[in-house]
Amino acid sequence: MTNLSGIKILLGVTGSIAAYKAAFLTRLLIKSGAEVQVLMTQAATGFITPLTLSTLSKKPVFTAVSTEESWNNHVELGLWADAMLIAPMTATTLGKLAHGICDTMLAAVYLSARCPVFFAPAMDMDMWQHSATQDNVKRLQSFGNQLIPVEHGELASGLVGEGRMAEPEHIVSFLEDFFNKKQDFAGKKILITAGPTYEPIDPVRFIGNRSSGKMGVAIADAAAKRGAQVTLILGPSKMIPTQFNIQIIKVETAQQMYEAALQHFPITDIGILSAAVSDYRPKETALQKIKRHGEDLTIELVENPDIAATLGKMKRNGQLLIGFALETNNEEENARAKIAKKNFDLIVLNSLNDAGAGFDGNTNKISIIRRDNKSRKFELKSKTAVAEDILNEISTLIQK
Repeated sequence: MTNLSGIKILLGVTGSIAAYKAAFLTRLLIKSGAEVQVLMTQAATGFITPLTLSTLSKKPVFTAVSTEESWNNHVELGLWADAMLIAPMTATTLGKLAHGICDTMLAAVYLSARCPVFFAPAMDMDMWQHSATQDNVKRLQSFGNQLIPVEHGELASGLVGEGRMAEPEHIVSFLEDFFNKKQDFAGKKILITAGPTYEPIDPVRFIGNRSSGKMGVAIADAAAKRGAQVTLILGPSKMIPTQFNIQIIKVETAQQMYEAALQHFPITDIGILSAAVSDYRPKETALQKIKRHGEDLTIELVENPDIAATLGKMKRNGQLLIGFALETNNEEENARAKIAKKNFDLIVLNSLNDAGAGFDGNTNKISIIRRDNKSRKFELKSKTAVAEDILNEISTLIQK
């Protein structure tokens, strides 16, 4: 029995240069056991012919709601499918579906579908990063649609960056994971800290860092999908989990994060400390905005509470504590020292010296070092994929 055996999939193909990959994707879906019905926009037919996809899928390809021969029932198609996959998804189709604009067969079926919907965007780097595109992505996700993250690499424009459609093998793997969900964290309570902390200098200014919270939120989403009861303590961040069964505690300062962590850690099974907590805060916070006086300004800093060290001392038998280390030099040496000092069971290490790793981006390159000194290095991946790698490693500790 193959991983997508018996799953009926609507494959929507839109007008991107990446449409040629739909042929490989169709073959892989069928090889995995799925039944595939292809829908194409008219723009997509300029990149790959319906005949190619019809031959591979063994079904007629629909490009319009009606033809001279017949009317194609988009409602029936929406009811027939177990999943709808739009790959590639162009910026145009992304915008239309996010706002319910129904001017293609694909859009009509999407609006009629009662099954899970997955979308794999494909566009140039600047288009992908544009605020309008990102808003449309978040809007589709808010409807419950599943984003298959873009990948980093060479684009049709010749630029190198994010925007490539996920490779067909990765898309099939994403669907297989969805339909064969790992529930290895079922019943486990997981506490996750994520994002930066802001330490106020005055009502306007603060001490902080460039952390976006993307990595921690990705871990929270992945853990929730795998059955965990997740509590997310989130510093100032624009990121929002896509899973609705996550308890979110919003904080701003290190002290607030410390207090929330101390409150919730005793009843959790696993603590994952991915937040970038400010080590220091101003000793005094001005009540009014500090004005320029034409001379140097000295701000005295005091140390913030060490959340990781405190939880490490509190950790009881059977609890797991996972730390993070972002280093710029002596990476492994510093990370291994933290394992002992903070009483971590394993630590996730990344370095600002690695291109694509670090704050704010959508990718990360990590190493995982365990208490027994075993370590494993991973290639550059999307933070969604990195979250799965981290949870897979934690899962091996649970099973012992």
